[in-house]
Amino acid sequence: MPSRPLFIDSDGTIEIDRIVAEAIPLSKLIGVMGLVAVVPFAIASEVAVLRGLFIALTQFVLAVGSGLVLLYIITRAMQLTEQKHAQTSDQR
Repeated sequence: MPSRPLFIDSDGTIEIDRIVAEAIPLSKLIGVMGLVAVVPFAIASEVAVLRGLFIALTQFVLAVGSGLVLLYIITRAMQLTEQKHAQTSDQR
């Protein structure tokens, strides 16, 4: 039996409330990572002596932040899939 997409109701409509509920923590995580990356970037724009070091640090923070966001997305998708399978097995 083929499975339905995660954010589609049984009647075929999109669950906007669930999408927004999942988007809020994700956007908060992205915002935090962006704010953390702004600190070394701001220092780099003010301090000419160590500019290269702080630019590299900014890029490192953005790379690690991107990895964390991707890990969050994958983990949350797995959790949602497990919840969906548990609900469908309970309904049988």
